[in-house]
Amino acid sequence: MGGGSEPLDTKHGKFLGGWGNLGSQTQKGIVTYAISANRQRPLAGVLNAAIFNTWRRFKAQALYVLPPLAIAYATMKWAIEKNEYYNSKEGRLHDSEAAEEATQGGTVRG
Repeated sequence: MGGGSEPLDTKHGKFLGGWGNLGSQTQKGIVTYAISANRQRPLAGVLNAAIFNTWRRFKAQALYVLPPLAIAYATMKWAIEKNEYYNSKEGRLHDSEAAEEATQGGTVRG
């Protein structure tokens, strides 16, 4: 039972060949054509197709992606400005005045 180069035809001791080529005669009437690898153009039109395909896919997804990004950007910008104000001299002064008014029964300005 083994593989490798053992003879498949034990009666005659002849190796018939690997899979797909088991010693049979070549078939007649089958014509194959081939073209040189240098004559083929496997990348023909790739850049042009890539640009237009990328634009088509971007255009299809833009309305799903851009509004949430714009909202997130505006929210982050507002939060950064508010944080910088709260950590500035004016923000701390405003916070201390609001705390004093709250303890004295006044309304808190916001």
